[in-house]
Amino acid sequence: MTGQVEGKIALVTGGASGIGAAVAELLAREGASVVVTDIDELRGPEVVAGITAHGHRATFLHQDVTSEPRWAEVIAKVERLHGRLDILVSNAGIGIAVPSITEMSLSDWRRQTAINLDGVFLSVKHSLPLMRKTGGGSIILMSSLAGLRGAAGLAGYCATKGGVRLFAKAVALECASFSDGIRVNSVHPGIIETPIWGKIPTEAEGRGQNAPIDPEERAKVAVPLGRAGQAEEIAAGVLYLASDAARYVTGTELVIDGGMYAGGVVRRG
Repeated sequence: MTGQVEGKIALVTGGASGIGAAVAELLAREGASVVVTDIDELRGPEVVAGITAHGHRATFLHQDVTSEPRWAEVIAKVERLHGRLDILVSNAGIGIAVPSITEMSLSDWRRQTAINLDGVFLSVKHSLPLMRKTGGGSIILMSSLAGLRGAAGLAGYCATKGGVRLFAKAVALECASFSDGIRVNSVHPGIIETPIWGKIPTEAEGRGQNAPIDPEERAKVAVPLGRAGQAEEIAAGVLYLASDAARYVTGTELVIDGGMYAGGVVRRG
């Protein structure tokens, strides 16, 4: 099946790399005109150039998702360029790990919360009016497996991603109460091979270290399917939620984690 979001307008935050880039590329291949936003003014345009080189439609806008004035500008730009907004993928986020929550600085807590939670709030607040004006759409909020269960050393991250999960449910019910045609769901990746792993220190390395974690090695131990996921596999789930195939799906979570949330397995072969 191709053209699953043909003619739709999509906005993807944090689209310069990893899951965001994979989502932008897949939505464009499936027919959407994609607006990619990110703070990365080097890789963001490269992602868009790759999309347009294959004959698809995309635009890059620089954006700090924690800035409310910038959100107003981005949505106004989307309306000027396309006249509508059908799909919002609120993907921008960061992960900050610490050996203990007692060692997490308030500034790091607030920075992570500002991007992972405030940024998601602002994305919905400013996108909803345009989506409602043009007849509905799909809002997809990127949470995490860490939004469904705890993880040692990631208490702050879990708090933000758990907040995203319930925020999605609450807004889904709000939209349903208005009969505005907007569906809202959250996506919960497990261990996915993306650049974020290179920015999260492990407990054993101690505070102040930033040696990269190998997601594939971690996945061999923790993931029932025995491997790390790929960004494209998360993008496929986002495409489903964005498309009319999910027209009866709202207020729920899509877990894409190789079985981690289900439990553990004993290898027999």
